[in-house]
Amino acid sequence: MTTALKSIKSLAPLLDRILVQRIKAETKTASGIFLPESSVKELNEARVLAVGPGGLDKEGKRVTPSVTPGDKVLIPQYGGSPVKVGEEEYSLFRDHELLAKINE
Repeated sequence: MTTALKSIKSLAPLLDRILVQRIKAETKTASGIFLPESSVKELNEARVLAVGPGGLDKEGKRVTPSVTPGDKVLIPQYGGSPVKVGEEEYSLFRDHELLAKINE
């Protein structure tokens, strides 16, 4: 289910959820040739935009998420909850669904 919002800033993830925006693949090759959108694969990389406060463990203690806003992460090909704001698409994932943090 896709949700339509007016501003992404009005969205605050709850518990251990992470709001990400998928990084778009380059449509131009190194030699300057532009590729059609149909031939460009979707990348599994995303930029973290917002992070919830973290989930609770069995003892009721808060477990802080493993990423912070601005981090670059590897996300699964499918999954997450899609969120659409205008023409931009975002996704909400749980912290444990993220595959890796990309250190640059």
